[in-house]
Amino acid sequence: MSTTEGAGPPEHDGEARVVQIYTRLPQDAATYCPLQVSAGDTARSVIHNAVVTLGLNAGQTYSLLEVRRPGREERLLEAGDRPLERVLLWPPIAQRWHPQTHGYFFILQDQQANNGDNQVENSSKDYDDLCDLQTVTEEGILEALRQRFYRLKIYTYAGNILIAINPNKFLPLYYNPKYVKMYENQPLGKLSPHIFAIADVALRAMLNRQVNQCIVLSGESGSGKTESSSYLIHCLTAISKKTYSSGLERTVLGAGPVLEVGHFV
Repeated sequence: MSTTEGAGPPEHDGEARVVQIYTRLPQDAATYCPLQVSAGDTARSVIHNAVVTLGLNAGQTYSLLEVRRPGREERLLEAGDRPLERVLLWPPIAQRWHPQTHGYFFILQDQQANNGDNQVENSSKDYDDLCDLQTVTEEGILEALRQRFYRLKIYTYAGNILIAINPNKFLPLYYNPKYVKMYENQPLGKLSPHIFAIADVALRAMLNRQVNQCIVLSGESGSGKTESSSYLIHCLTAISKKTYSSGLERTVLGAGPVLEVGHFV
């Protein structure tokens, strides 16, 4: 496996992608490492694989950053973040092959690096599931949700309950059509919190157990229940259309008017 510039475009299959991890290290700023990442890979595992492949000092602590145009903004990935979720939002050509000149790539750097424009702010620990909080208090829950919202993470689990905070704007990061396939047949909690995960789990439970399932959307006026229900229907329709019978698709689409009426009751 080459770790220098000049290799040809990598192959990719299914929902896995080969990504180039460029290093920002004193010993060799030109080195990069091609790695295959899948839906289950986290930033922590990608960093580990890159360190092993490049033969770096495993005793040091490294961080992974995403660089994305415009402006080549650098975004720090936390240990539990899924790099593939970021890659699927890149232009198709960048997903297949992304030299630094294209403006979409990942950087591996020493976590202690803190100079010039490459500063990375330390942040508090992020929790996908509020049940993982060390101390469960109202103040702690609100602070955890606030920190996630600042990072544009509007979904958070509380066990098998999904908490959604209305951003009052469209976020392509969450509703890329490829996310439907990504969350299909995935256990709840394996990937980042998402309303598509709730839809998929409910549909699979209904089909496997042959028992009706219910998803309850609760919140005050303006909290985003209508938008959430539309995304639920979108996900259920997309899954049933390509996997199950057309009768199920018609049933899912028929739920729209019922949900709309329910919001005004």
